[in-house]
Order: sequence, then C-alpha cells, then structure tokens
Amino acid sequence: MIQLQALLNESLIRTKHVENAAAIGINEREICASTSGFYVPSENAINLIYAFYKNLLQVRKEGLYFKQKHYKCVRADEHSIYLKNADGGLIVVKTKAFILIATYRVGMYPSVCVEAVEKLADYLREKGS
Repeated sequence: MIQLQALLNESLIRTKHVENAAAIGINEREICASTSGFYVPSENAINLIYAFYKNLLQVRKEGLYFKQKHYKCVRADEHSIYLKNADGGLIVVKTKAFILIATYRVGMYPSVCVEAVEKLADYLREKGS
C-alpha cells in the first residue's frame, strides 16, 4: 500500500490543514496506510467501521471517542462523519474499500481538511476502491 501512503501525504498532509491521516481497509479491519508517526489502535479502527455500518445514529447524537478523546458530531451520513473537540477535529470518509481518517488541530482550517479528504475519497471511488 505504498501508493496509498503516498496519496495520504501528497493530497492531505501537503495542504498543511491535515495533521495526520490514515486509511483503514474495510474488509481487513486494519490500517492499510498512515502518515508518519500516526498510530491508530485497532479498536479505534473497528469502531470507525462500525460507526458507518451500525452506529451512525448514535454517533450523530453522542459523538465518539477516538484515541481516548471525545469528539462531538458536526455531520454524519452514510459517506462522511465530521467531528470536532476543543483541540481540533476528525474527518472520516468511507469509500468502497477504505475508511479515510484525517485529523486537524486548532489553527488549521477544517474546511480545507474536509475538502482534501472528500476529494481523495472521490478519487478512490473513481478507481473502484
């Protein structure tokens, strides 16, 4: 998944409005690629998969925990979940094969982060991923 790793760096990190990013393989239920130094515990990866398939309404109402921090839901639908807390935010977007995760911190523009992740997801969908 070296190509996916390069896509995360080129299309997300280069915007300077994405702090960290990763891709979870939906079928594998594990991280396929991530940016340097960004570790996503397997429990968090599985919880994000379930957020789309089983818990979307609950995420809308209660938010979710990611890496021991609580995030309030800003938007949640069958393709995207946008969350935020006092330190920044978490953008989660589903494609056919992957769940993309991107974080941003205070001082970064959430709208740029969202746009970058959604564009990468669209690209992967076009490629059948």
